[in-house]
Formats: sequence, C-alpha cells, structure tokens
Amino acid sequence: MQFDQLKRREFITLLGGTAAAWPLPLRAQKPAMPVIGFLSSGSAEAFTPLVAAFRDGLKETGYIEGKNVAIEFAWAAGRYDQLSSLAAALVSRKVDVIIAAGGAVAGLAAKTATSTIPIVFAAGDDPIRYGLVTSLNRPSGNITGVTLFIDILTAKRVELLTEVVPAATLSMIINQRNPNAETEVRVAQGAAQRIGRELRILTASNEDEIDGAFANLAQQPDGALTIGTDTFFYSRSHQLVGLAARYGIPAIYFHRQFGLAGGLITYGSTFTNELRLAGQYAGRILAGEKPNDLPILQPSKFELTINVKTAKALGLMISPTLLARADEVFE
Repeated sequence: MQFDQLKRREFITLLGGTAAAWPLPLRAQKPAMPVIGFLSSGSAEAFTPLVAAFRDGLKETGYIEGKNVAIEFAWAAGRYDQLSSLAAALVSRKVDVIIAAGGAVAGLAAKTATSTIPIVFAAGDDPIRYGLVTSLNRPSGNITGVTLFIDILTAKRVELLTEVVPAATLSMIINQRNPNAETEVRVAQGAAQRIGRELRILTASNEDEIDGAFANLAQQPDGALTIGTDTFFYSRSHQLVGLAARYGIPAIYFHRQFGLAGGLITYGSTFTNELRLAGQYAGRILAGEKPNDLPILQPSKFELTINVKTAKALGLMISPTLLARADEVFE
C-alpha cells in the first residue's frame, strides 16, 4: 500500500514537471487583455487632462490601464482628413471598443470604419443632426456616447461678448475644415442679428492662418472676437489667447482652458466630466453591456469664467452682475 502511494506521488510529480515543459499552445491560455482604441481629432498634449478624466471613468468601472485594459491612441492633431485612416487602423487591430473624441467628425470616421466594434463618442456637435444616432434615449447599432451640444452655446457666447463690449464690431474665427463650422456660423449670425449687430467671419485651419486672421482683425478698430468651437483651436489655446493679448482684442472662448491661459471670457462645457462619463461607458461595455442599451448622455453643467487681469489690460470694466454669475474668476 505504501509502495503504491509512493509510486502515485512520483507519477504526479513527474506529470507536473512534464506539464511545465509542454509547449505554450498546449497549456491553458490566459485571456488577452482587452484593448480600447482612443481616436481623437485633437493632439496628445492638448488632451492630457481629458485622457486623465477618461482613465478616471474607466477606473470607476473597475478597469485600470496596464492592469486589466490597454489603450491604443490615434491622434489626428487637427488634421481631420486623417481620421478615416486612423479609425480603419484601429479596426484592423481588432480593438474591443473605440472612443471617438473631438467632434462628430471623429465619431463619423469610427462609425464608417466599423458596424460591429462598439463605439463611444464624446462630441460637441448634435449627434442626431450629424447622423451618429437617430435617438438620444435609444441609440441603435454599435454606437453610444456623450454629447456636449457646444454649438447651442454659440449664441450665448455672442450675447456675453456684447455684454462686455457693447459697441464692438463683432467677428468670429472658424475652422472651415470642421463639418460643424457652417452650423455654428449660422447660429452665431442669428444671435448677432437678434441684437441688431453684424458678424464678420474669418477662417483658419492651421497656425499660419490663425496668425493671418488676427493680423486682419487688428486692422479693424474696436473689434471683438468669438472663437469657433473646434478641436484644433482647443489645441492652439495659447496661440489664440496670446494673439488676442498682442493685438488688444477682447475675445470669448468655448472652454475654461483658454481662461487659464489668459483668455478674457469662456463659456462652455467642462469636457473633463464628459470624458469621464465616456470612460464609464467604455468600462460598462467591456463588462458586457450593449451600446444601444446606453442612452446618449448630455452635459449637466456649463462653466462661465472671467479673467479680471485680462479685462484690466484691455481697459474693460466687467459689471458686478456678470462677475457674480461667473463660476470662476481669474485675478
């Protein structure tokens, strides 16, 4: 009996040692780490705080980059014509979820590239108008996300600008390569007409054209400027704010980041909270939920910031009423 037990133990030991020497394909395979493809029309540098917020959202659903999920980034850096090829490359890598951030143009590129891989967009544009989804409450197919409805805020930015500089000649800079630009111009011009003003439109889609647009504005006395909602402009916040300061042009922008850089006024969505929500959706999808069971989320808060130091440099007086309405005042 003892001999049989001894032999049995030797056999089990031998079997264990042999298993360790078996080729890897014969062993039980550990499931591969899921991969999220992060497609953005912006740049890695400009999106640093937004990516951090996205990672926070993922973490809230139990996913931590490098531990149980990987993220593969694809940056268009303002070159919208590259989004389609970047989206196709992510699809060819067979990522598990695609995040499309930085406008409807990124979401549309992802949607065109795949009808099977789940897509979570974070776009400032109306997702219904641009054909991303047909319903906010019940998105169909493989796509859901977070909308910022930034262009709806365009009219409010025109109103705020005229409140600060009532007698100014109004202008607006847009990126003509952004599919949202036409709609935003129409909204801004409508807002200007309602208060009996005209709005001049300038275009810029690269750094040199931004310089040229401001040089043009500088030739017009008493001008004031609203910056069109655009991912490329978001990545060029320091250039835009710096030129406005150099030429003494009062300007309103669409995100708090411009205020931190010295911009006079900003009004818009937070962006960071929306990317955090996109991270949560990505995690929920990785955990097994279907995109069409997740309604399109909408922003719950808009931020108004005022830079008092910039106002003083421009010789402007900000009314106490407007200052009281601000979410944040930069001294």
